[in-house]
Formats: sequence, structure tokens, C-alpha cells
Amino acid sequence: MNIGIIAKPRKPAHEVVKGLLAWLEERDLQGVLDEDTAALVDLDSPYKKSEIPSLSDLVVVLGGDGTLLSVARLIGDRDVPILAVNLGSLGFLTEVTLDELYPVLEKVLEGDYTLDERTMLEAHVHRQGERIAQYRVLNDVVIHKGTLARIIDLETYIDDFYLTTYRADGLIISTPTGSTAYSLAAGGPIIHPSLPAVILNPICPFTLSQRPLVVPDSLGQVTVTLLTENEDVFLTLDGQLGFSLRFKDKVEIRKAPYTIKLIRSPYRNYFEVLRAKLKWGE
Repeated sequence: MNIGIIAKPRKPAHEVVKGLLAWLEERDLQGVLDEDTAALVDLDSPYKKSEIPSLSDLVVVLGGDGTLLSVARLIGDRDVPILAVNLGSLGFLTEVTLDELYPVLEKVLEGDYTLDERTMLEAHVHRQGERIAQYRVLNDVVIHKGTLARIIDLETYIDDFYLTTYRADGLIISTPTGSTAYSLAAGGPIIHPSLPAVILNPICPFTLSQRPLVVPDSLGQVTVTLLTENEDVFLTLDGQLGFSLRFKDKVEIRKAPYTIKLIRSPYRNYFEVLRAKLKWGE
């Protein structure tokens, strides 16, 4: 069994990766590292991070929610479960703590674990009828104005049905997983990650009656057309990738035909994570 290991390239991960490799070796399991993770423990690896999912039966992610988001995009439609371990405080996505790493791994190797399947979105950018970019995201697709740009107009359709033209600083199209990320900060609702839904959440809308909208992900494609000229407008994916948009560019967002499979912590449930992260009751 090959265990992929992808760590956030920072000093605290050094000892964790070193200890994990020794633990796997004791059990005749093979740890597969990308070149950056290998460098943390003074090893060489011929593999890029993008190659690890195809070489692994399980991927252990060591870092925070941002590290997990980047790995989720790499895995895409490969049916490889992820064990996400937070090296800092408890995360919304990386809900397994460092102290729980080996007990949880033992359960996984025994087949005693539960998978959370999380919806992914695909985003395609079209310019003058030609597809010029495509992305996959676990959290959200965001169209937003630059720092000094004016308010922007975003004509929005769901399938062939006209929804509205948002006049706003931007628009967040979020999965339920992403409902506790940027969308939450912009006043959006918290959606349980098991629900088949997509959130459309305008950022600082000019019309206050334009509120966050939750629709079934079975409705199909969300199409957003930029109707504002001569402004800096960007497409941001999971808060980590960016693409500059032009007047009349269309962004098409739809549910991906695959899910990401996260190994659930046996020590806490989703609502405990919400209470801890959002400090409910304090």
C-alpha cells in the first residue's frame, strides 16, 4: 500500500514527516513524497506534487485548510481518499489533530473509517466563444473587482433561466464546503457539507434586496457574464489561483462529476468543529 504524503513546506512539518515515514516503514508501507515534502526531511524525490495522487492509495495532507484545498484540486476525479491533519489549530477541513494522526491511521488501515464526500465545482472561462481557461475548486469561485475598480455588473443565468444582473463588488459561487470560508465572511449561510446545493452570494451588492441564494446543484450550470468595461476584474479559485477577466467574458460554473473523499475524524463531528472554530457559546 502506497501512502502519499504532502506537507506544507514549513519547519514544524519536518519532524512530523520524519516520524510518519518511520511509522509506515515499521508496517511495511511505502511513503510517497513530492519533491518539496521530501526536501523537508533532506530526501530527494522524482515526483511533483501533481503526481502523488496517481501513485497513492491514500494521501495524508499535513498542514492547514489551504494545503488541503490545493491537494483536492490535484486529486480531481481520482478515487483517492484524503486524511487531512492540521499542524496548527483545528481547521474546518483539516479536522484531525496531530495527536490523532497515528490512532486514526491505525483505524484506516483496519478499514474502520468513514468517508465524507464533498462536492467540487468546475469553472470554465469563455472569451469570444472560445474556452480559454478551466479550473476545479473545493470551496468557491469568486468574481471580484480590483482594489480601485468601481462596482461591476454581472449578468447571471442558471441554466437557460435569467436570474439577475448583480451590481456589486463581486459574486461568490460556493459549495457547501466553502460556505464556512469567504462566503460566510460575506454574510452567506452555513450549509452542511452533505447537502446537494450551491450558494450564490453577492459581495456588497448595490441593491440591498440582492441576498445570498441557495439553489440545488442539480439545477445545472451557473453562467456569469461580465458587463463592465475598462475595470480590473478577477476570477479567484479557492482563494489560491487567479485569472484576469475582460468585458463580455463568460464564466460557466457547474457541479463536477466527481467528489473529493475526506476521511472523517472519529473523535468529533461537524457540529463540534463549527462550535470550536466559530466560538459558539463563548
